[in-house]
Amino acid sequence: MPETVTRTINGALHEPMETLVIDVPEEYVGVVTQQIGMRRGRMQKMQNNGHGRVRLEFRIPSRGLIGFRSQFLTDTRGTGLLNHLFDGYEPWQGQISKRMTGALVSDRTGRTTAYALFHLQPRGTLFVTEGTSVYEGMIVGENSRDNDLDINVTKEKKMSNMRSSGADEALQLVPPRLLSMEQAIEFIKEDELVEITPTSVRIRKKVLDPHKRPKIRDDK
Repeated sequence: MPETVTRTINGALHEPMETLVIDVPEEYVGVVTQQIGMRRGRMQKMQNNGHGRVRLEFRIPSRGLIGFRSQFLTDTRGTGLLNHLFDGYEPWQGQISKRMTGALVSDRTGRTTAYALFHLQPRGTLFVTEGTSVYEGMIVGENSRDNDLDINVTKEKKMSNMRSSGADEALQLVPPRLLSMEQAIEFIKEDELVEITPTSVRIRKKVLDPHKRPKIRDDK
């Protein structure tokens, strides 16, 4: 992970910069350049070898590389190559835009069920699988809209007869998006935290109680 420690030089805030060298097929130059631009990167050189691949060199804040590798591999279908090297300090480059979507937040403690996850899939992208231990305030997915949504991922189907007891076995769940530590750090907003344990990477709200969260936002 790149160094992101800032320094004050001559009274001004400076941040570490990286030289980023990328080699991609020609058809992915546009999307890669757009992604790097959103992360405050500036193109320094562009070289087309005439054989279908392009070599690009950028100067980018170290913090702009957090979570970029996985996005880069997705955008280039695994065909891109990248390397980066620390290259001194420059004045603060400005804010890097955060995600525009909200979070799906567990409203209680328990274990996720297939029944609950199946019916919540249309709400957005889930980060948890069936049988995952969750707690109140834990982020379990990304909302497809721009607001946070408190949801019950532990809900079980009420059994009315013997035939319904095996109904959950037929539910088709979309594979969850499992975040690495780097992806989780990139994902969070100001009111969220990444929680690291020996066995998992979790994301949570700073304020776990859903009734206290709106009040804290309003006070800012």
